[in-house]
Amino acid sequence: MRRRFAAILSLASCVFCMTALPVLAGAAAAPSPDEAHATLAILETTDIHAHVVGYDYDRLAADPQVGLDRVATLIERARRQFPDTLLFDDGDTIQGTALADFQALSHPLACHQELAVYVAMDLMHYDAGTLGNHEFNYGLPFLSQVTGTPMHLPNVPVEHCDGPHYPLVLSNVVRASDGQPIYQPWLLLEREITVTDAQGNAEKVPIRIGVLGFTPPPVMQWDHAHLAGKVKALGVVEAAQRFLPELEAQHPDLVIALLHGGLDTRPYTPEMENAGWHLAGLPGIDVVLLGHSHAVFPDPGDPESRFRGLPQVDDVRGFVRGKPAVMGGFYGKDLGVVELALTHRGGRWSIDHAATHSEVWPTCAGRNRCVAADPRIDAAVAQANAATIDYVQTPIGASDFRMSSYFADVGDLSAIAVVNAAQLAYAKQHLFDSHPELRGLPMLSAASAFKTGFAGPKDYTDVAPGPLSLRSAADLYLYANTLSVVKLDGAGVKAWLEHSAERFNRIDPGHAAPQALIDRRFPGYDFDVIEGAPDDDFHYEIDVSKPIGQRIVALTFRGRPLDPGQTFLIVTNSYRAEGGGHFPGLDGSATVWAAPDPNRDAVIDYVRAHKTLRRADFAWRPWRFAPLRTRGPVTFVSAANRLDVAHSDGLDDVALLHDHGNGTATYTIDLAR
Repeated sequence: MRRRFAAILSLASCVFCMTALPVLAGAAAAPSPDEAHATLAILETTDIHAHVVGYDYDRLAADPQVGLDRVATLIERARRQFPDTLLFDDGDTIQGTALADFQALSHPLACHQELAVYVAMDLMHYDAGTLGNHEFNYGLPFLSQVTGTPMHLPNVPVEHCDGPHYPLVLSNVVRASDGQPIYQPWLLLEREITVTDAQGNAEKVPIRIGVLGFTPPPVMQWDHAHLAGKVKALGVVEAAQRFLPELEAQHPDLVIALLHGGLDTRPYTPEMENAGWHLAGLPGIDVVLLGHSHAVFPDPGDPESRFRGLPQVDDVRGFVRGKPAVMGGFYGKDLGVVELALTHRGGRWSIDHAATHSEVWPTCAGRNRCVAADPRIDAAVAQANAATIDYVQTPIGASDFRMSSYFADVGDLSAIAVVNAAQLAYAKQHLFDSHPELRGLPMLSAASAFKTGFAGPKDYTDVAPGPLSLRSAADLYLYANTLSVVKLDGAGVKAWLEHSAERFNRIDPGHAAPQALIDRRFPGYDFDVIEGAPDDDFHYEIDVSKPIGQRIVALTFRGRPLDPGQTFLIVTNSYRAEGGGHFPGLDGSATVWAAPDPNRDAVIDYVRAHKTLRRADFAWRPWRFAPLRTRGPVTFVSAANRLDVAHSDGLDDVALLHDHGNGTATYTIDLAR
């Protein structure tokens, strides 16, 4: 049997290739005159965000809920269960923790040094990976260096540095100058797989696997300062259609798409952020690995899954438009597994859909029931981890009050107000040097709470009173965004707030049953709070009884109703200014200044300048809920045992309803108070 397969593999393995095949239509000769079967397990990690080990640098404590070191244990378990496996990473790998910032910004690596996350992944023997949007956060020179990929771009050194020891594929980012890809647009992997014929005889035979990779096209907006004029992002479908013919010419038996994106069933556009549903519909794509959404797919145990009920989406067995698909969580909390059943009949490979399914394996089956960490990973990155821990403890000042986001959704601005104040101070100090014509325009600032419990009961900002360090600033401002200033009129400011208010469900005051206040589908990091200096008296109310688009009421500035035609400068971050979150009027065209410094550095500079932050300086609250008396309770979920935090911040209208026993609790808020 092996001799029959060997003849078709005389072609050398090609690594710069791609196309559309019928399902698994390969060129391999049949392993047997009769039907033969094989099982191939496709393993996926995604959105690791530099969580190499289970450690929380903000709290200086171990965190067994996250980390590649525990995913590695699941990978070894899968390899024992399935003799034939492929392991892929779906992007957003190198950014997201203090360890990542330490190696990229504070103590940049030399050309011969490898990123800690890639050191760990090399031990796990990945077959290939793609890039997410956050790979571009540190700029193209850094990305070129740490991925070991000369890009031949202006001002990007052509160096052959030490990158991951597995291939990266990216099909939809090309040079602006000539339209050529900056990474390999497709790969062809040659592996062996065990087949069993109708008589029960097993034998290893070759299989050829094509791989494509895609990042979200809006990365051109989100990292505009790093990418504009250097590269272009193609639409996901357009890139697949461009490169699939090249790959198909190499006669792969199977084509796997690594898409750093989720599922959006709305009509397709080349700018679509989550194009997985449309990509799965292309002939020639056999398996789709998903990411970016920080979710699990399939998720049969969650009746409120964002993917439940989508057309042609099976959220139980893991199929999208008839193609096996999986999304393996985020932060190293899970491993995506596609158990792919293959049949060889009539000279062709095909997927046995009835015997194929996808599932997501969690590293923690429950509270305090997590798999052990792989000691090889912890040992390999121990030095970088220890250096990061030392670095984040660098002192920057002090605070006499707690800054947290446990109740940011219901009015606790203890963390957000500090970020807004820091952004305003930075812009007022630096903006007018380069743009004196803007002097005199009123300035506001927009910020959101990045941690609002999405990733679990520890996913909240929580900076205790007392000494502040660099880790405190990282807890207050999670991402590596740079500061931007946009110019809008009063109508644009109101539209911004209306979009933010979509965070809330519409509340029926006459409803007697409990009503959830928060719409889980709307990210907490898109609930922006806009405020000005205290003497600007910028204030608004959110009426959650009203429909979307009509919730902002009593909007005032300097004691008078906000003039829709008045011009404002709003300090924000590069992600928001360039279109992140799909806010009306924010697509880059309103940006008047893109600062060179990260928002987090503005926070650090602010704390250092003030030495001690005092609660009295942040007592002003720019917004509140419009008074609303309801028959039944209005509820929301936050971390357990935090009612004292709400009350200490003046939220006396919050009460505990139920402790879930898993680190979270349901609270109520009396909107009439």
